[in-house]
Amino acid sequence: MQSKTELRRPRQDVKVGIVQTHSNLKYPFRLNFYDKPPIDDITIEEFETCALNRLRVLAEIEASYARNRTFEELKTVMKVICDKYLQLHVSGRDGDDYVLDEQRRKDHIGHFVLRLAFCRSEELRRRFIKAETTLFKIRFDEDTTKEAFLGSRNFDWTLATAEEVQGFDPPGKYYKVKWTRVPDLVEKRRVVLKGGMAYVPSTEQMSIVLQEFQSHLERDLEMTAKALPRLDEDTRIVPLLDNLSKGFLAGVSSEWSNASAASADALTADMVDEMAYKHFPACMRNLHTCLRRDKHLKHFGRLQYGLFLKILGLSIEEALVFWRKSFSKLQDDKFNKEYRYNIRHSYGLEGKRANYAAKSCQQILMSDQPGPGDSHGCPYRHFSPDNLQSALLTMYGEHGLTSTDMPEIMSTVKAGHYHVACTRVFELTHARQGVKKGDGVGDGESVTHPNQYAARSRELEKKAESKDGDGDVVMQGA
Repeated sequence: MQSKTELRRPRQDVKVGIVQTHSNLKYPFRLNFYDKPPIDDITIEEFETCALNRLRVLAEIEASYARNRTFEELKTVMKVICDKYLQLHVSGRDGDDYVLDEQRRKDHIGHFVLRLAFCRSEELRRRFIKAETTLFKIRFDEDTTKEAFLGSRNFDWTLATAEEVQGFDPPGKYYKVKWTRVPDLVEKRRVVLKGGMAYVPSTEQMSIVLQEFQSHLERDLEMTAKALPRLDEDTRIVPLLDNLSKGFLAGVSSEWSNASAASADALTADMVDEMAYKHFPACMRNLHTCLRRDKHLKHFGRLQYGLFLKILGLSIEEALVFWRKSFSKLQDDKFNKEYRYNIRHSYGLEGKRANYAAKSCQQILMSDQPGPGDSHGCPYRHFSPDNLQSALLTMYGEHGLTSTDMPEIMSTVKAGHYHVACTRVFELTHARQGVKKGDGVGDGESVTHPNQYAARSRELEKKAESKDGDGDVVMQGA
């Protein structure tokens, strides 16, 4: 591994072939079974970036399963997500070979880094295999070079002769394989069984390829798990892999991870109550309610809520006003002595003057678990089922959430898809602004950050107000 900030690779490297073909590309095909690990020098920054971008895609695939999307809906959503985080073009214009190779190289690196992160337990392996196989299926379905790719590998299938398939319905081209390789097709009765062999119609060719991809990945993950202990000595990589393996729990937040207060609309202390009522996700709505009720929040609650408000657009001056009014039971001296410094510190104005980011869903779910008397955390994970249902109906009953919506939400919570449940609540409570089931917080994306939820909610309100304003225009002098 290199620790350099950037490592430039010479153009001539692209002539080295992983798969022996006559192409000038190092990665001649967009489709990849990931037979060989990358052998290039890779910086730590690239190691992490490639893995995070791929994890964003895989996490959204898993969220899509939890949201019961059809394959066609999934393809539509993933096109947007992949264009944003994991571009992988089938072909390019003349002279674009280097661009194609770089895209495929990053795809290659990201896959193998995530293998290291997700090989650690049977549950992680199962989820990784399912998501990766789905990603391969999406790519295979739309790839125009699949025949050339299939011809480059030995899939151990035989094209059945005309005599062997005589009388088969429907007539056409069939592949002959051992029936144990296509159990899904046998179960669905989409193959002809004869002499211990399955005759697979060409229309079901994808099933053979996907089964081969899945079996190949299962074997490789088990081998990676056996080799993983050798990495324990590398203090740079192990913490990174630990963090990546949590990515399926709450997705991976993107631009909100590095958002700053300057990127948000200005917010004053007097506006917070109305904002909380209209736009806050359950975690922040709960913190606000507890703050108003108790006139106080414990340390982790203040940290979680304070950083959220900071990114939402609350300046340091307005933050001091907000927290002083909120802690109304305290005398000025006590507030200035015990709380003022910490508020300024969270804005990077004291101590080491670091610009702290607001906590993502993953951080809220995985760190600083709440104890008795605490208000921070994620209600979808940390509330009891009865308390969660009651809290959601209290928070969002006036925004369109009803008791008939609860079974679907609680089923998602029970399955451990907390951010998917939050996303569904967002869709239901913003139906009046035109949000439909499956839309998520935009382009089908799931909630991965509280500020993402609030910002999108504010954006929808502004669009609705703009439309209402357009409708109020009166033409005079006609």
